[in-house]
Amino acid sequence: MRRFRHVLVASLSVIGLVAAPAVAGAAETKDVVPAPAFVRAMAAPAHVDGVERAEAVLNVQYQVQQAGYWCGPAATRIALSAKTGNLPSQQQLANELPTTTNGTDWVGQVTRVLNNRLGTSWYETKEMPNDPPTQAQRDLLWRDIVLDVNNGWAIVANIVAPANNHPPGYPNYTIYHYFTVIGYDSSDMTVKIADPASFGGNQIYWLTFNQLATLIPPKGYAA
Repeated sequence: MRRFRHVLVASLSVIGLVAAPAVAGAAETKDVVPAPAFVRAMAAPAHVDGVERAEAVLNVQYQVQQAGYWCGPAATRIALSAKTGNLPSQQQLANELPTTTNGTDWVGQVTRVLNNRLGTSWYETKEMPNDPPTQAQRDLLWRDIVLDVNNGWAIVANIVAPANNHPPGYPNYTIYHYFTVIGYDSSDMTVKIADPASFGGNQIYWLTFNQLATLIPPKGYAA
């Protein structure tokens, strides 16, 4: 299926977010990795305006995608930046995925490149074929977001956004796209998105978990 091809952005946009350091000696399976200290501190409940919140957001290096069909490479690069400062170019990632003028065919390609680049087996491809998703799929998605972010890993999601279900700024037609999930807030069930499309200038924003869960089917995500 053809991916998002509708925005061509020639320039990079880095918004002052700093790549978090890799965690030395981190294990490679999801069953045993403890949350690194810098993430635990961010995820600990804090009182804001009298409301107890449980929020965790990863530090990443953001870039706008450099070609209309490079959302996959750009989202992958953002995810890599949560773990390393040794970042490839979007062109390098487009070659590795590989991405063509039709886009990045399958999120499993992203999973492979993330694991290869980071020297890990952490990332797995999670399919969400049911539209709307089942409760079990929704529960797994939330678990993956919390587990991954708490352990310093960003998630890359492949989405299908019809005109009646758009993140902020999207044009009024169906968009096939990749973006990166970099945080969550369990107090109001929202997730933080780093979106390489920058539709309407919307680059880093909060989205409800419910909306994210409806955007991924029938595609999947790397977590």
